[in-house]
Amino acid sequence: MTATATGPDTRPEPGQDANLKRDLGYWSLTGVACGGIIGSGWLFGSFYGAQAAGPAAVISWVIGGAALTLVALVLIELGAGRPEAGGMVRWPFIANGPLAGTLIGWTMLLAVASTMAAQASAIVQYANRYLPGLYEDEALTLRGRFAGVGLLLVLVILNWFGVRLFARLNLLVTAVKVLVPVLTIVALLVSSFHPGNISAGGGFAPYGWSASLTAIAGAGIIYAIDGFASPIELSAEAKNPRRDIPRAVLTAIGLAVLLNIVLQLTFVFAVPTESLGDGWRGLTFASPFGELALLLNLSWLAAVVYADAVFSPGGSTYVAVAAGSRETYAVAKNEALPRWFAGVSERSGVPRRAMALNFALSVVILLPSSGWRDLITVVGTLALLTYALCSVAAGTFREAAPERLAGWVRGLGWIAPAGFVVASELVHWSDWENLRIALPELLAAVLLFAVLRRRDLDLRAELRTGAWLLGYLVWLLVMSGLGSFGGMNLIPAPWDTVAVALSALATYRWGVRSGVAHLRR
Repeated sequence: MTATATGPDTRPEPGQDANLKRDLGYWSLTGVACGGIIGSGWLFGSFYGAQAAGPAAVISWVIGGAALTLVALVLIELGAGRPEAGGMVRWPFIANGPLAGTLIGWTMLLAVASTMAAQASAIVQYANRYLPGLYEDEALTLRGRFAGVGLLLVLVILNWFGVRLFARLNLLVTAVKVLVPVLTIVALLVSSFHPGNISAGGGFAPYGWSASLTAIAGAGIIYAIDGFASPIELSAEAKNPRRDIPRAVLTAIGLAVLLNIVLQLTFVFAVPTESLGDGWRGLTFASPFGELALLLNLSWLAAVVYADAVFSPGGSTYVAVAAGSRETYAVAKNEALPRWFAGVSERSGVPRRAMALNFALSVVILLPSSGWRDLITVVGTLALLTYALCSVAAGTFREAAPERLAGWVRGLGWIAPAGFVVASELVHWSDWENLRIALPELLAAVLLFAVLRRRDLDLRAELRTGAWLLGYLVWLLVMSGLGSFGGMNLIPAPWDTVAVALSALATYRWGVRSGVAHLRR
């Protein structure tokens, strides 16, 4: 129920939370977090990171990991305090009203479907080794796209029968998924170690220091670490969310960041130096670690990597299907989708209608795409915007509805605004070419909201409450166009980053004030 400063809202919830099964303990939640993180990202992130920033990509992993840890603390405080199925969609709706809830809901809907499509694309790209004709000329073929659709259908069917079966299968899959990258690190470093690669190909930062920031979102680094929020989205099905969710999420992030830093260094040192004649951007690997293993005559490792390249992203997609269905269910609870999608199967405890909708949308996204990299930048940007709005929700609850918070995270008063600033910086660093498409689409969604809700809401009041969000999207777009990350460079580095930080702090305070006023209405 929606709490306010004057007491709880006694209206019944539009969803069917009572049908959800509380079957997830600490190990299941940790497996969900690790399973959500370790997927196609480790197979591609190190290569695209090196291609974008050279050896300096290792800095990208450190910054990305620290940033997501800060954001995770905010989400942990929200998820452990008041567990919600699809909480990242519900909290902004409760704290900041229908406009914020609808916009984040549609954003999450697109992010979930894009994630499923991206994971399926990664599997098909690597499976091309065994089934030629799925991926040609650096793009999925028609056959490859339909193979991805078939894979998604299988994973939806496996999720159809309940969270307990999902948790047990996921723990087994996750154990294998961790083992293979560790084996890859050891085998590559033993077989090929070229410390001179740090300076080869143009030096440690051949494309400038700003490239290591752009790589965080543009090269899939955020995407490779993201996925930690899955236990939070499943928090309504946790046995003891206050105790287990914080431990599970922070354990998974720490392991994932460490693993990916070592993988990045391994890739940099293992590439034969003679391959860097045209620099790091001259490398062309369709299946990076598999092709690198073959280049080093490690055919047995290549066989393991190619097999895991089907298995590992399949496991992450399995998690994405489960968590994503709860997020779409929450979008329907927010009335940003027809209420029909807010149904939960009484027998299985699974929001099957929401899961079916996600599958349909992922097919629509997958069929026209050319491959993994086409999809991951959009996913990363959308996820960061979602995290930013959750930070505002946490600040709002702290001031007007503290009973909604767990009290687990000390220093939320500075962590929440810091999380908003960090998420905003990561969006800005995503590069103008990506933001000039993503942000106008979200602004257009505001117009769609006004058209669809004009009869049942006081639109003037809602637009006043959500004005901070409109301003946020507009200044992000303008700052990206004027800044140094693919923009006109009228605001050169590092001043564009400083300007984004100051604007983000002001917007955070504006958003919290609007949220407090909304809760006290």
